[in-house]
Amino acid sequence: MSQLNGNLLVGQSGGPTAVINASVAGVLQEAGKHECIEEIYGGLNGIFGILNEEIIDVNEEKAKTIEGLKHTPAAALGTCRYKIDFKKKPEKAAKDMDRLFEVFAAHNIRFFFYAGGNDSQDTSHKIHLEAVKRGYELRVIGVPKTIDNDLPHTDSCPGFGSVIKYNATTVMEIGTDVGSMATDDGSCCIVEVMGRSAGWIAAGTVLAKQGNPANPPHIILLPELPFKEEKFLAKVKETVAAYKYCIVVVGEGLKNEAGEEIGADKTRLDSFGHPVLSGAADKLAEIVQGKINLKTRTVKLGYAQRAASHFASATDANNAYACGVAAVKAAVDGKSGFMVKIVRTGQGKGIKWSTGLQPLEDIANVEHFIPSDWIAEDGFLPGAKFIEYAGPLIEGEVKVPVENGLPKYAVLDKVKIEKKLPARA
Repeated sequence: MSQLNGNLLVGQSGGPTAVINASVAGVLQEAGKHECIEEIYGGLNGIFGILNEEIIDVNEEKAKTIEGLKHTPAAALGTCRYKIDFKKKPEKAAKDMDRLFEVFAAHNIRFFFYAGGNDSQDTSHKIHLEAVKRGYELRVIGVPKTIDNDLPHTDSCPGFGSVIKYNATTVMEIGTDVGSMATDDGSCCIVEVMGRSAGWIAAGTVLAKQGNPANPPHIILLPELPFKEEKFLAKVKETVAAYKYCIVVVGEGLKNEAGEEIGADKTRLDSFGHPVLSGAADKLAEIVQGKINLKTRTVKLGYAQRAASHFASATDANNAYACGVAAVKAAVDGKSGFMVKIVRTGQGKGIKWSTGLQPLEDIANVEHFIPSDWIAEDGFLPGAKFIEYAGPLIEGEVKVPVENGLPKYAVLDKVKIEKKLPARA
């Protein structure tokens, strides 16, 4: 394929992670090494901002700021949950695509990278297909991201290793606290973590046990398995009888036997039309206190679990950066319509990490769940295969600079380029 010259545009989408900016740093630093890439731009707030021609000139940023993205949480470019939906809103989607390619043409965008999860990879796939359809020379590469770890065909998703490192640590600390106050009556603490459909995040807290059955968490409830109340209460009572306390971790998307999310608020919908999830731990606390009269408290880790760059996994951050670098190399080499994937080889201390490419059509809107044989027979804890898989992902710590006793994170200047098009209708 002949060399393509033009400008590069990178955006971020969906919920942030502790290492999504490391991927962007990989894109930006690698882009500067290729003469065919003329200008390097960032789209503010993902596709939503790009449609409004909200684009910044990355060349105006200081090199040390770009380097600082490697240890900075959240989405430095801003993110969105905007969906180009041809199935439900075909006319609007068609207009969005027209506008998007007007923006691309106006600014000679020839390389486009989108860092995100399932819906983001779907967007990347649609843009790639549209470019082919229109005969517009554009190379589109998806950069994986999601703490949910539910993208298929990749060993893991950047963000997952860091979230389970933080969550497992937090569960250890909570368990130490609650266990130190154990009384004859016993107590229960329920920790709610993210994960609507897949239980990877909740399962990752099993690493806190470190091989000791007495260590928390004692029960992990996964969205993949239907919640059985009587079986759960029996396990809580058994645990309290043995240890005087019980630490439960629950994925926010836990479902009852009818397939309904027990923590869903059906009166409020998110941007994709899903009921807002905010009450799985509260619902379980009501059950425990109401049915077995056991003192119960809840902890919701919320945004803290995905923003904890101060205790991010170095393995995770390095893999995230490598994905950004690989995305640019693939596009410069003439590839388009792919997502970068993480590849693991070896075992134990001999594990090595690399990257590969997977067609976006294999990724878009496909969710990857925990294999059933990775879960203990009673369904309350992940088994040895999961621990063997997850353990290496939390190895190493990211060195975060400190100023006045607090982490010093990078902040982009965000110098906007001049708009060339009329305002979006």
